[in-house]
Amino acid sequence: MSHKNRKQAVFIAPSLDKSAYDLKKTSENAVSGRLFYVCVQVVINAVIIGFIAKGLVALISLITNLSFYGKFSFAESSPAHNQLGLWVIVIPVIGAVIIGIMARLGSAAIRGHGIPEAMEQVLTNESKIKPVITILKPLSAAISIGTGGPFGAEGPIISTGGAFGSFAGQIMRISPNERKIMLTAGATSGMAAIFGTPVAAVLLAIELLLFEFSPKTIIPVALACATGTAMHIAMFGSGPVFPMAELAAPTPEALAWYIGIGAVIGVLAAIVSKSIYLIEDLFEKLPMHWMWWPAIGAVAIGVVGYFAPYTLGVGYNNITELLSGNLPLQMVLGLCFLKFISWSISLGSGTSGGTLAPLLTIGGATGVLIGMAVMHFVPNTQINLPTCALIGMAAMFAGAARALLTAVIFAFEVTMQPHGLLPLLGACTASYFVSFFLMKGTIMTEKIQRRGVATPDAYEPDILQRLKAADVMASARQEEDAKDTEIYVYPDTPLHIAVALMSEYKLTSLPVLNTADNTLTGIITPALVFDAYTNFRQTGNQHQQVISVKRRRNKLLVRGRHLFNRQ
Repeated sequence: MSHKNRKQAVFIAPSLDKSAYDLKKTSENAVSGRLFYVCVQVVINAVIIGFIAKGLVALISLITNLSFYGKFSFAESSPAHNQLGLWVIVIPVIGAVIIGIMARLGSAAIRGHGIPEAMEQVLTNESKIKPVITILKPLSAAISIGTGGPFGAEGPIISTGGAFGSFAGQIMRISPNERKIMLTAGATSGMAAIFGTPVAAVLLAIELLLFEFSPKTIIPVALACATGTAMHIAMFGSGPVFPMAELAAPTPEALAWYIGIGAVIGVLAAIVSKSIYLIEDLFEKLPMHWMWWPAIGAVAIGVVGYFAPYTLGVGYNNITELLSGNLPLQMVLGLCFLKFISWSISLGSGTSGGTLAPLLTIGGATGVLIGMAVMHFVPNTQINLPTCALIGMAAMFAGAARALLTAVIFAFEVTMQPHGLLPLLGACTASYFVSFFLMKGTIMTEKIQRRGVATPDAYEPDILQRLKAADVMASARQEEDAKDTEIYVYPDTPLHIAVALMSEYKLTSLPVLNTADNTLTGIITPALVFDAYTNFRQTGNQHQQVISVKRRRNKLLVRGRHLFNRQ
């Protein structure tokens, strides 16, 4: 049946006049004026977040000086040198009580790691975070860390940056997707402002927050991370955050050992991750309100801090010492086990704090311990302790958070050691691989998965954009299927446009017309789309042998015989 005379037809095939159909209804333009608008805003936000990061670090130093040394000073300070004796146990408890009250009266969202909470808002709440978090999260984190909490400043500033980006997105007239970009850009610019790691921050966005990779998301996030790093250079300096002596290029034998160490740390990363949530489950069973749980967890901080003061506070200096390879065995053991005990119990209690710095410290100490053992029992391995510490800290993060590329590039950017890249890639990949066999979730996703929030574990191209109408359509019966062809497509029309048309106009079937003469050549139904989607995925996962070595060998033998027979 011909349709040449249907004047009301809506043309959407790429070969026809595109003005006849608004393509914005079926596909979002990746690059547009809206993107420029968002980019300008995220850069402005990143500058503000950079100042917030500087203020957070200064506030942590002030509270540390007040709590452990009784002096009003913004100078950088560590609780490790306090002379409080047994009173050191009380200080973290006081800080935890304050945090519990803030969470109860202000917002319970200030409790926890920081990154999981940002992930949950991206996935479930159209990236809307309460504006009060912008104030309460850094304040609670400063109190927690300043009173001895064994956490890093990066988790709270990521959460704060995300909250600020979300707040800016809520007072602007933008879409939920654009607000997600602003939340992510704010969070990652905060990380870049603390560590000066622009590329790692972008990769963190891709692996843990955005759940996609496209021009409309990566451009503003990259600009925000670059701006955050510029703020880091302006306020903290341009040198590496964790300086270390220059590493030598690894030998093949040493590289094999580093990969093995990474695999072992992958097992430990799974244990560490599961321990956090096991402790959280134990706190859930306590017969008291959750606002008091941080105070109970803080007792562990104080007791461990009394015997090992170097476990108190952020402890970035501990990471630098580990990377030197010169720490005494007793301190390495303390950073490996005692730091883990105080951090896991306090974080499991629901206080405010980050996970990255503790994971780096515990992982670095573990790498050094394993390296010491290997060098003792196999003296000629050609490995060295600084590299063991470097791959240990990155492999722990890669295994626990399953952020492989983020871990590798982060470790490189904070140390600026190019010869460390190959061992980092091998060890982190081994840890990442092992973690998949030992745990379903990660230290970042387990909490929100328990609440029923599904988190993507793979980012693949949209199958509907890769198929065309001709790949899906079935043969049409001219009389029955051509009753209503006011809306139709051509065989080379992308399938996602055809699906968008069916959805918008509530069609149970969509005709496909021949490009040459506009005669009916096929029809698309929802069932055919589902079948094509399923078959496409199954075909990609089927095991098949494309080349048979045995067959190739037999063909060569036959050809050889013919050649000799001709001679």
